[in-house]
This record gives sequence, C-alpha cells and structure tokens, in this order.
Amino acid sequence: MNRLRLIVTLLGVFFTVQGLGFLLAPQRAVESLGMPLLDGLARSTQLGDFAAFFLVGGLSILYGSRPGNARALLFPAALIGGAAVTRTLAWLLQGADFAGMFIAVEVITGVLLYRAAETIDSRL
Repeated sequence: MNRLRLIVTLLGVFFTVQGLGFLLAPQRAVESLGMPLLDGLARSTQLGDFAAFFLVGGLSILYGSRPGNARALLFPAALIGGAAVTRTLAWLLQGADFAGMFIAVEVITGVLLYRAAETIDSRL
C-alpha cells in the first residue's frame, strides 16, 4: 500500500470513528469540537447531523481508498472543503468565532483527498 493510500485510509477510519462517537459517546464527541451537548430537538439535530457528516464522509473516504475507486474521494473532499468554506462564511457573515484550527484541518484534508482522487490509482 503506498503512503498516500495509507494516509487516506487512516483519515477514513478517523472520520468513521468520530461519526460513531456522536452516537455512542456524544458528550465526548461534541466536546472534541468545542460544543456543549444540546438538549431536546437541538440534540437530535446536533448528533444526527454530525454523525451523518462524519459517517458518510468516513465511509466514502474508505470506499475511495480502495484500488480503482479513488475518484470517489472527490465527494468527501468537497464535503470537508465545503465545511471550511461555510465555517469561514459563518465568521464573516454571522459573528461566529474564527475557527482557524478546524478550518486549517478541513482545508488540508480536502486538498489531500482531492489530490488523492487524481493520483492514487495511477500509483498502483
């Protein structure tokens, strides 16, 4: 397994485990993203949306890490890169705190997945 495929696979595992965390250990999962655990309908939205984001992202990364499937990495690249864009817009337009560390991780991850989608299968 080449280095880039290994990194992508580890990212997929990380995202999938993070998604499961929102279902199995929600207090810890939300705290890792700097949030309190909300109540009522807000908790349903918080846990459901974040679990879906990380599970779909992680599982699609794992799918894309398989030989012959690298182009599928464009979808989680767009999802994660889109999170960086919308976080930045929340800061610019809605008065949210600037989440520089999260944005940096999302940009790096999105670019890495995009690059992997373009090159990983050619390195078999």
